[in-house]
Amino acid sequence: MQIVLPGALPDAAIAQELASHLEKNAPHLAAWLASAQADVTPAPPADTFCTPYEYWLLQHHGFRATDNQPPSAGLAAVHARHAGIASDAATPLWLGQLVHVAPSRDGAALIPGNELEITPEENAALFDSAAEYFADSGFTATKFDTLHWRLTPPPDYQPACASPALVSITSVNDWWTQDVQGRPWRRLVNELQMLWFDHPVNQQRESRGLRPINSVWLYGGAAPSQLEASASDTPRVLRSLNGPALVQDWGSWLQELEKLDRQEFAPLGSMPTLVLTGTQRIVELTPAKSGFLARLFGGQKQNWRRWWSAHN
Repeated sequence: MQIVLPGALPDAAIAQELASHLEKNAPHLAAWLASAQADVTPAPPADTFCTPYEYWLLQHHGFRATDNQPPSAGLAAVHARHAGIASDAATPLWLGQLVHVAPSRDGAALIPGNELEITPEENAALFDSAAEYFADSGFTATKFDTLHWRLTPPPDYQPACASPALVSITSVNDWWTQDVQGRPWRRLVNELQMLWFDHPVNQQRESRGLRPINSVWLYGGAAPSQLEASASDTPRVLRSLNGPALVQDWGSWLQELEKLDRQEFAPLGSMPTLVLTGTQRIVELTPAKSGFLARLFGGQKQNWRRWWSAHN
């Protein structure tokens, strides 16, 4: 069994202080950490253009980027695989996610589609209203799923795009490039934002207390054939630590960790393979090997604190 815990690795500034609390709140997890073999993988979003959890997901699916692609290019193909939506294996897959963009202290903030409660009917109405704007833009769009459209950029436009999940926890301005090649896309997005400002879909959403759907975020660009065959085992992804970690609410994080230890880890008995992700790295933990060498060196039970509190 493999269990994935997004948000389980605090940043170095707080990790050391949390270590003793972890041993108290999550004794089963602490025992596993003390005996496990740890494989640490750097995953800085500035290099991967996605979150460390997404980077692990790409590795899990065996994604192989070309020389000119950031790792995030494979996320559209991974999403299509998870959604069970067939796509030509050799054709690059680009997706446009329906999102909400709003001004913030850092320029603009993005709320991803999975937090907006979008309905198929809303997606269809916005798609129909956008059709004439795509006609002369150089881009084409087709329906894909409730949160996305499939987009085809002009042949000479192959941008490196950050994932919507990463943009949502950073700033739109960090990833909204101003290069010449991107002018047609920026112009199209600006036109759609103006079109949807008072669109009936958004008027109805606001009357229900929901954020308007006012933009599209482009990502992807890799072909599904760049993924390996789907793995037979499906990991369990337990996300309850991720929310508190994102807002650095470590009190709530410890409470959620205690629930996980009591409800999920204690009943297992033996240790599964664990994948912990933070903001800059991934740690994969496997049960320590048994035998003479393990017994010989088994006394070093606090080694986990070294990688736990590491800066990278």
